[in-house]
Amino acid sequence: MDVSVVLVSRFRLLPDPAQEAALLTHCAHARFVWNLAVEQYAHWRQGRTAAPGYNDQCRQLTEARAAFDWLAAGSVTVQQQALRDFAQAMRNFFSATHRRPTWRKAGVHEGFRQVGVMPEHIRKLNRKLSAVSVPKIGWVRSRRSRAVPGGVRSYRVTRDRTGRWHVAFAAVPEPIPAPGTGETVGVDRGVAVSAALSTGELLRCPDLSVKEAERLVRLQRRLVRAKRGSNRRKRLKRAAARLRARAADRRKDWAEKTSTDLARRFDRVYVEKLNIRAMSKSARGTVTAPGRNVRQKASLNRRILASGWGLLAVRLRHKAPGRVDGVNAAYSSQECSVCGHIAAESRESQARFRCVACGHEVHADINAAININNRGRTTLAARGALQPPGGAVNREPQPESPAA
Repeated sequence: MDVSVVLVSRFRLLPDPAQEAALLTHCAHARFVWNLAVEQYAHWRQGRTAAPGYNDQCRQLTEARAAFDWLAAGSVTVQQQALRDFAQAMRNFFSATHRRPTWRKAGVHEGFRQVGVMPEHIRKLNRKLSAVSVPKIGWVRSRRSRAVPGGVRSYRVTRDRTGRWHVAFAAVPEPIPAPGTGETVGVDRGVAVSAALSTGELLRCPDLSVKEAERLVRLQRRLVRAKRGSNRRKRLKRAAARLRARAADRRKDWAEKTSTDLARRFDRVYVEKLNIRAMSKSARGTVTAPGRNVRQKASLNRRILASGWGLLAVRLRHKAPGRVDGVNAAYSSQECSVCGHIAAESRESQARFRCVACGHEVHADINAAININNRGRTTLAARGALQPPGGAVNREPQPESPAA
């Protein structure tokens, strides 16, 4: 098990008004320290002295806390952890796995992380409530919707745009054991059907209902006409944020349940390789070379992101490590899963596939999922054929030992 993979169990936090004010202060301090670190790196240019590292920034933080009482009133562990998170973000940026750290904004990035969590820092109150110890605040209640995972290393407290507080515990997850039946499944991800399985199942990621979507459009139109800084604009933003949070909660719940079900039912899961970031990239272009069909592409991008493609694949790899493989899905929607004939004319519509060679008819997404499963099994069989029984063996003649 890769220890770099962590399980995040999120719970609703229930602070009282005094605790909420203290939590917002922690968030402001963490954001202030982070933004100062971003500014230090933004001023660096080639030929100048290197930007300070984590140790130098910690010494600067100590000097700042001695000079400013409002900063010293906060938790030093919260502020130092913001610097440590920034240092990790810069390492990820230099290793070309993440984007460059950017400024954090009040009302948008509200949160902080606490490390060094011990079992005694989490307390069970009753069947419905728990409590977590927060530095300089004390015990803050949280909903006990499920058991807190064991081996908790740290937690992150966040506040979303709807005003809800959450605490997320990080721990190394226990993988879901394979059923041992030898069954495999191919997963084809789409827009109309979020995930089609080679077994014939069609899974759809839940989104806002028709009335909820219409209400969100009305709120967005009213928000455009509202005066900036007014109480009316704040109420409209909060109402729209609630609807978006509702859709995100449904999407996450669907991804968790679907990934758990697939990990329990199948020994191996084959998922098509997709560059989701490139597929959902804006088509606006530039001023000199504007894009085409920009509004249609923007609508497609929203539908792709609302289908939960990336979240489903990530959670599958977390729950079934080593049992999820990416498959090249080129022409999988045009290839017949029975005879193997490839023709664009066979894909008669989004949902209908009828092979022009053999006449095989099936749902188009299920046909693609079967092809993905077949390609994955073929690749796995070829990989096993190249591996000699009992592991790699060096068959080259070896020189005799001097002791012989």
